[in-house]
Amino acid sequence: MLDNFMIEVNNLKKYFGDVKAVNGISFEVKKGEVFGLLGPNGAGKTTTIKLLLGLLEPNEGDMKVLGLDPNKNEIEIKSRLGYVSEEPLIFKSLTPKDLFNLVASIRGLDPEYVSNRAQIYLESVGALEYYEQLIATLSHGNKQKIQVIAAILHDPEILILDEPLSGLDAKSVRVIKEILELHTERGGAVLFSTHIMEIAQELCDRIGIINNGKMVGIGTIEELRSQVDQMGGNLEDIFLRLTEQDTSVNEIIKKLRKSFKKGN
Repeated sequence: MLDNFMIEVNNLKKYFGDVKAVNGISFEVKKGEVFGLLGPNGAGKTTTIKLLLGLLEPNEGDMKVLGLDPNKNEIEIKSRLGYVSEEPLIFKSLTPKDLFNLVASIRGLDPEYVSNRAQIYLESVGALEYYEQLIATLSHGNKQKIQVIAAILHDPEILILDEPLSGLDAKSVRVIKEILELHTERGGAVLFSTHIMEIAQELCDRIGIINNGKMVGIGTIEELRSQVDQMGGNLEDIFLRLTEQDTSVNEIIKKLRKSFKKGN
């Protein structure tokens, strides 16, 4: 692994029968950056993340996380990263306090340190009142806050986030963005999966656009603009162009406008 790369993916492929969920993608995530995986639902983002976590084995290709093979060094990799799924994967029969104590035990952390740190995070996202309340009784947004906190308590080198802002209020989103910024300032890296273009544009240093399992564009916003030969436009324009949806979207808009004119 080059010192500057925290994640390396080369020609990665994963098939489910005839479905090519991931079809030869390549990218790197550097120290100190937020790298966004942007694509429509079903594009292959979550499958890519599961491959990096060692939850799936690839059909072809190579990948390294912190210089290690996820299928051979799964435990060591998981000890050095934090993961947040789109749907909260946490023990709902516990309270946040119980969950954080469990995290401290599994990761060999000082319980008092974890308790103090967790309460600071809970207060910052407006969820301190739920510290000793059953997770099962919390809203989706508050469960997501708990999951994010559980993922960062051990100061991981890499954060892998799959739609982590789902269900969060504006204040919490702003706080979590600040947490990610502090993480990268300390030399950490973030792999951030989303289908929301505005979030990717605001949060990510570089973006890889996935469509039908393939990487159709990669780079900074300016680099992506140059790839589609545009002098301007926002990330939404770039995304629709690279995923070949711009023509169909324009046709849909024309039909809608025509329909409303007839209705008037």
